[in-house]
Amino acid sequence: MGAEGAVGPAAGVGVAAGAEGSGGAARAGEASPEANAPAAPAASSLWAEFRAAPYTHPQIPYVAHAGYAGGARDFPRHLVRANALDHGATPDGSADSAPAINRALREVGESGGGTVLLPPGTYRIDDLILVGWDHTTLRGAGSGLTTLHATASLTDLVGPYGSRYGGDKSSWSWAGGLVWMCPAERHRALTGAIRERAWPFEGWTGNRREEFTELAAVTGLSRQGARTVTVDDPSRLRAGDRVLLQYADDAGHALLAHIAGDVAGAATYDWSDKTKLLSYLPYEWPARVTAVAGDRVTFDRPLPLDTRPEFRPRLTTLVTPLVGAGVEGLTIRMEPTAQGPHLLDRGWNGLAAQCTWDCWVDDVHAVDVDNGFLMVAAKATTFRRTRISGRGCHHGWVCREGSHDNLVEDFTLDARTAPAPEGTQLHGINAEGLSSYNVWSRGRMAMGTFDTHRGMPFANVRTEITLTNDGRHGGDLTAGPLYGARFTHWNVTVPNARAGCVRLDDVAPRSATVAISEVRPFAQVDTPDFPGDLASRLELYGSPGAVRPRNLYEAQRDLLRRG
Repeated sequence: MGAEGAVGPAAGVGVAAGAEGSGGAARAGEASPEANAPAAPAASSLWAEFRAAPYTHPQIPYVAHAGYAGGARDFPRHLVRANALDHGATPDGSADSAPAINRALREVGESGGGTVLLPPGTYRIDDLILVGWDHTTLRGAGSGLTTLHATASLTDLVGPYGSRYGGDKSSWSWAGGLVWMCPAERHRALTGAIRERAWPFEGWTGNRREEFTELAAVTGLSRQGARTVTVDDPSRLRAGDRVLLQYADDAGHALLAHIAGDVAGAATYDWSDKTKLLSYLPYEWPARVTAVAGDRVTFDRPLPLDTRPEFRPRLTTLVTPLVGAGVEGLTIRMEPTAQGPHLLDRGWNGLAAQCTWDCWVDDVHAVDVDNGFLMVAAKATTFRRTRISGRGCHHGWVCREGSHDNLVEDFTLDARTAPAPEGTQLHGINAEGLSSYNVWSRGRMAMGTFDTHRGMPFANVRTEITLTNDGRHGGDLTAGPLYGARFTHWNVTVPNARAGCVRLDDVAPRSATVAISEVRPFAQVDTPDFPGDLASRLELYGSPGAVRPRNLYEAQRDLLRRG
């Protein structure tokens, strides 16, 4: 490792001198055993504070419910209802297997759900694969045994996908997958609109963002972290309902200032020209009703924000989500192509989860992709044991607008196998567009960065990750601030000591940066969006790995399990 990559010893770790004559003394030129011993983990004072007020801590979000079924460790094992070979799939790559796989998924899904098996082999797919029915799983024999070989991009299959913001950008740079998890009806509406160049809204409220019905207006003030609100009319609400809690902004942009943690600088920030950020409003938070008692409605998890009257909070219907579906045990490999120019991706994308809720992806490997794994209006979806390899990609794991409470764990981003072409960019793991309460846990990234793409994502956690930090964050300036409040980086090792997008205390409002490597600025030097005191915290700086608890998400899960 050269000088640039060298990281000094963790804070509090000394080199033992070894007393003369002592049996433990080090010989000349040899490090003592104590010098190589890891530092004893230090208890985090921030963690002690969080335990005392887990739902309302000013810097650390409560993310214990992130992931499938509120963070469940086990995924359902749906009964096997079909083998793709029996529907005509060929495991030697000699013919297009997409029609057979899609036919099996549709028949199983429309009959109530189950598992479609993909035995070991390589399956050529000349079309995208749609997992679009509740309680339906596409299961390979393992990412090292079952491969889907994609021969066409989304541009080839669906058509050019422009941007609703204008210009010549390709929305395949941040949306869509050659394996696409999305309710079948929603998928038909999306792709139909794309073919007609209608540029659909990709979130929870339909192509025109008007396809919902108001169920009740929220009355009174409930604070962020509470689980219960009062409503004007509970008659249309029942326990078990999946609803959308919408927050609107007012002329003074009080909602945006609240998402920024109500720091003093947010009151003087110019929100008016942040047209892309404003297009993400109203903020849409999907939630499940657990109880209705009189005019009081209780949800399955704490409120993400205050329900202040000026935000005009209301409960509405939403696009019917895909529920209880999974993709397991396969590799998605693209036809070999070079990485395309920035924002002109053709859509050699791995897997997209869109309008999913309580779904999962496990043991899936994406190779030679433009974009690896995408979450668009995804809720409580777990990506476990996912990996990206090959010639290099634009985005690794994208968490876009309307995406909340998702979990990416045990993930790997390999070093690229080909030099980056001129005019391309590499981001890494990305959150944007007011996405919130998402977690990235236990990751190994040989390249990339912790991207935000602006759009003021908030209350997200990245924990127990090793990152060779060589990517850059993106984001149009009209998308507004890089970070909202309660963004936390906890136990992050940066072997090349580059600071960008990892150290947050001087750039993100009400953030927590705990036990990261000592880092220094390079190339892209971020400046805070808000003037004045950011009310952020930095703790155990220079001590990655030497913190207790080691993983913030797992520690919160333990608290939840213990009640």
